[in-house]
Amino acid sequence: MKISFGSWAFSFGPYARRPLPFDEAARRVAAAGYDGIELGGFPPHVTLEQYASAVSRRELRRMLSDLGLGVSGYAPDFTMVNPLVEENRYKYLERIQRCVELCAEAGSPALRVDTIAAPGSIAEPEYEECAARLAALWHDAAELASRERVRLVWEFEPGFVFNKPSEVVNIFEKVGHPNFQILFDTCHAYLCGVVGARQQGTVERLARGVPEFLELLSGRIGHIHIVDTDGTLYGDETSTHCPFGEGVIDFQKLAPDLLSVPGIKWWCVDLSFRADSERLLEPSLEFVRKLTAGVRV
Repeated sequence: MKISFGSWAFSFGPYARRPLPFDEAARRVAAAGYDGIELGGFPPHVTLEQYASAVSRRELRRMLSDLGLGVSGYAPDFTMVNPLVEENRYKYLERIQRCVELCAEAGSPALRVDTIAAPGSIAEPEYEECAARLAALWHDAAELASRERVRLVWEFEPGFVFNKPSEVVNIFEKVGHPNFQILFDTCHAYLCGVVGARQQGTVERLARGVPEFLELLSGRIGHIHIVDTDGTLYGDETSTHCPFGEGVIDFQKLAPDLLSVPGIKWWCVDLSFRADSERLLEPSLEFVRKLTAGVRV
């Protein structure tokens, strides 16, 4: 298993006011010993605007290669083309196409998407219709991505609508494209499957927690983000990301199940919204390496 680090940890939350430039973030990730980096697509990192040409993307790939880093995925900004707004369909697919091209040229095997809209933002009478429309859009987006052999992966989380375990399965089935899979983030799985945080309507929880969520999504997972959580919300919005061993997830029990997910080549360490992400680079890698080697942590 190769281990990468999400570059957005150095541009979100406490880092938003003074983000690390992407090249500096990459150097620190490489120096810590990671196999790769996952590209954050928000300023000042790998945006479509900053890396608009094929030349700039090939230079990006060469810079990362010189540092000994592979690329595990790309998480771009889709906030300006909310996929739940029907009028955004053409603009959304156009942006998907541009992101796919960047992935292909920068060497990213996966393109991350989410639902953008907050829980509670969709009126109940429109809920199912909106889910079906989103699934149809993601089907077409997955087809576009397949042409460049880039996997489209959906990251569910409490900050965005359609975050119940049954909704994740339902939308996956509605999309119905072999190139569309789920991005399984361990801390989001806990908040969505155990806490039932920010769910619209009746709260849905899984009795066996994260392992049950993983089992529920068997055959549907295409990428993994790994991080601990204390089970609370960050800013009353999304999952709090904790250093490994300081949260509530039992990784000793979960690791064998994660390792058994077929087709996964990367685990991405995600330390979003933390002021101490740089300090946690090395200890996080050491923790995850032990997990993948079956060593007790």
